[in-house]
Amino acid sequence: MVADHARRHVRLDYAIGLKSMLSICAVLFLGAQFLAGQAAPAASTPEPQGGPFAGSVASEPVAGTMRISLQDAIDRGLRQNLGVLLSSADIQFARGQRWEQLSELLPHVVAAPYVDVSKANLSEVGFSFKAPGLTFPTAVGPFSYFDARVNVTQSLFDWKSISNARAAGQSLKSAQYTYNDARDLVVLAVGFSYLQAVADQARIETAEAQVKTAQAIYGQASDQVNAGTSPAIDGLRAKVELQTRQQQLIQSRNGFAIQKLTVARAIGLASGQEFELTDQALYQPFESISLEECLRRACASRSDYQAAMAEVRAAEFSRHAAVAGYFPSLSFNSDIGAAGAHPSTATQVFDVRGTLSIPIFQGGSVHGAVLQADARLTQSRERLANLRAQIDSEVRTALLNLQSSAEQVEVARSNIDLAEAALTQSRDRFSAGVADTVEVVQSQETAASAHEQYIGSLYGYNYAKISLARSLGSAEATVKEFFKGK
Repeated sequence: MVADHARRHVRLDYAIGLKSMLSICAVLFLGAQFLAGQAAPAASTPEPQGGPFAGSVASEPVAGTMRISLQDAIDRGLRQNLGVLLSSADIQFARGQRWEQLSELLPHVVAAPYVDVSKANLSEVGFSFKAPGLTFPTAVGPFSYFDARVNVTQSLFDWKSISNARAAGQSLKSAQYTYNDARDLVVLAVGFSYLQAVADQARIETAEAQVKTAQAIYGQASDQVNAGTSPAIDGLRAKVELQTRQQQLIQSRNGFAIQKLTVARAIGLASGQEFELTDQALYQPFESISLEECLRRACASRSDYQAAMAEVRAAEFSRHAAVAGYFPSLSFNSDIGAAGAHPSTATQVFDVRGTLSIPIFQGGSVHGAVLQADARLTQSRERLANLRAQIDSEVRTALLNLQSSAEQVEVARSNIDLAEAALTQSRDRFSAGVADTVEVVQSQETAASAHEQYIGSLYGYNYAKISLARSLGSAEATVKEFFKGK
């Protein structure tokens, strides 16, 4: 039982560490993706191949092109994402461990009837009889035995088994909370992938518009060069700008196609399934929530925090079980049935026994188990304290990012209008012959930068809302609250 107890805790510590590692890796990766999108928006980087939340179990293909909204993608991810499926299996495993511990407290009933026919060689067991004029047999038998009983074993009091059963119950609760936390992580992963794809699609539309503008400028410059009113270098500048915008369009289309594959993997679409994203403009004003309210909701709703508290309680019960190695235990054993030389001559037999086991000296094994249980309890309490501080930091960071990105969206909107107006004036000045293509190209670069800044800020704003939903817990309901009608 000590070995089973140790194996259960080794697996529990492994599961805790794995979950924490996945959560940290997910946050770091998503943050890196966001920064990469800001620095190099034209080329989207797909998610890494490893990690359960980046994968899924594919569903059956559907004929035609599927239309998938943000909420549709989240719902599919919650059904098909590999991370949530593996976490669901962990609940079943923890439930099995709990039944193993409960079995130590429940009665065990065994029936083992048998019939035996034997013949024994006396010399084999050291019997040899010799007397003058007498002959003694060297073997006896055959003779038979028959025994049919029902044996009942019941633990009347064993504090170690009781504490182990309680610890297993808390471990089951922890697995259930971890499953809920996995669903929140799926919402974060799918929401990130979907929003990134929407941003990439918007970059394609912007790049197409910039290509059309560059073509118009190039045509205008070519006409003026042919008419002799502008130098040939103006036509060369305009053509370089046109090809630059065409290259950007190619990169944007490729990045969008790759990001769609990432979305499909996260939500479990069949290989090669055609689909389109229906939520294009995802800007909705955010109703502000106070920091105090966010922290209160996070502590009450975060499943990983509830799981950590259940892990602490499980470690406490495990320590009780380790200390109980010093305590006596009381058990009951009885059997009843029939026995005899033959079933036809069998008579009723029974045996009833109560056993009080008093540990006297166990070679320090109990002391070692207590030391290990103390260490696990200390670790679980430290993880809980760290998680509490981490939740506070995540909530504050999400609120700061949300406020900052909302302000950036407003500034970026205004900047687009100003940049487009400047581009229009530059083209008019070029047409009038009072400016060359340098001014026009610079204005077009400014307009393209303004559009990219708007796309990046809008993506950052919506990703900040997804991150806040995750940091508050119950992300499924919170996302619907933050993206009403989407």
